[in-house]
Amino acid sequence: MVVRKRARAFILPLVLYGIAAALVGYFVHHAHNGSRGLEAKRTLKAQIAGLSGDLAVVKAERAEWDRRIALLRSDQIDRDLLEERARTMLGRVHRNDLVIITGP
Repeated sequence: MVVRKRARAFILPLVLYGIAAALVGYFVHHAHNGSRGLEAKRTLKAQIAGLSGDLAVVKAERAEWDRRIALLRSDQIDRDLLEERARTMLGRVHRNDLVIITGP
């Protein structure tokens, strides 16, 4: 009887601590590697940094197009830009012009 009480007094806390350690290990593992864990957060931050760079490039391109469109407005047409656009659309070249083909 004394042996059972000693074994129970030793094994019961050991089992409870084992279960608690397994639960803590499970939650720590998923906090680190889960779909919303630390690894996923690092991956998303890297993706955000890459997309922010792409966004800056696209914003600069849009600003350039806005500037060029503003030059073609009816109240203030830039003659050089209008002539360049007309030659491009019509496929004509002035006889004194030098044409440099850069590719498609």
